[in-house]
Amino acid sequence: MKYRHLGKAGIQVSELSLGSWVTYGSQVDIKAAVKMMGVAYDAGVNFFDNAEAYARGESEQVMGAALKQLGWQRGSYLISTKLYWGLHEGPNQQNTLNRKYLIEAINASLKRLDLEYVDLLFCHRPDPTTPIEETVWAMHNIIEWGKALYWGTSEWSPAEIVTAIDIAETHHLHKPIMEQSQYNLFERQRFSPEYVEMYKEYGYGSTIWSPLASGLLTGKYKDGIPKDSRGGLDGYEWLRESLTDKKKLASVAALEPLAKNMGANLAQFALAWCLQNPYVNTVICGASRLEQVQENLKAIEFVDKFTPELLGQIDEIFGNRYEGAIPVKTLN
Repeated sequence: MKYRHLGKAGIQVSELSLGSWVTYGSQVDIKAAVKMMGVAYDAGVNFFDNAEAYARGESEQVMGAALKQLGWQRGSYLISTKLYWGLHEGPNQQNTLNRKYLIEAINASLKRLDLEYVDLLFCHRPDPTTPIEETVWAMHNIIEWGKALYWGTSEWSPAEIVTAIDIAETHHLHKPIMEQSQYNLFERQRFSPEYVEMYKEYGYGSTIWSPLASGLLTGKYKDGIPKDSRGGLDGYEWLRESLTDKKKLASVAALEPLAKNMGANLAQFALAWCLQNPYVNTVICGASRLEQVQENLKAIEFVDKFTPELLGQIDEIFGNRYEGAIPVKTLN
């Protein structure tokens, strides 16, 4: 496993990390989490991602219980959580980043995780109803109190991120250092030129989610939606339109010979492609079975096998292009 700095921060994250969205608390119980996290950790994974909203808090409880059983030395791993959606209805309890909510929410998350602090704390979405200055001060205080070590954003616009950074610098506060955005062969807008300019100028870090487009890029949906898949879960009906999109399925089919020629399966190929982007610091992988973790971890074997020609072929298949996606081996 190789490690990359989170932007220009001193902290380092493994190129591949393990996330709990959809799986923990629904498809994955504590026993399974212990096995999967253990295999990932033994392979060098040091970052495990979570959020209060995942399984309405149960995901954090599962991960916290697994960590207690695993008994790892605390400095050897990183845990994140994300705040915004809330677990309760009513004013100040959902869809907000106001001071009251953030402080109450981090305390509740730490209790569920059974941790004294999280390493990374994300504002899960922007909140247009709360002044960014209020959010920045609250996140600064949370870090000052030792309840989080770094904070960042998720699915924020470059303008919102730069505003938060400017406020923090003006008042000498802890500023956000990383973004968590969706990124895969289909979804590249969060690394558009506007974002890239921000990453360059501010040294902003990135952790990316859904690198396999909810499993679409594994090829598992080419014959329909398996009952035991993410697309077959209750509550995820909104995914099914994308997972059965004929144009997208055709793109995945066209990708298969390229992956096969490299000696990778589709999932490994798609994960390794994400790591070609020099502004991606870690790729968050999800898994509902131990075998998926083991297979996904092999993606690092293919990171240096992408040539400019191959990247061009991929862009032609998907009809989009990202100028920053160059082979990692050519980077300084």
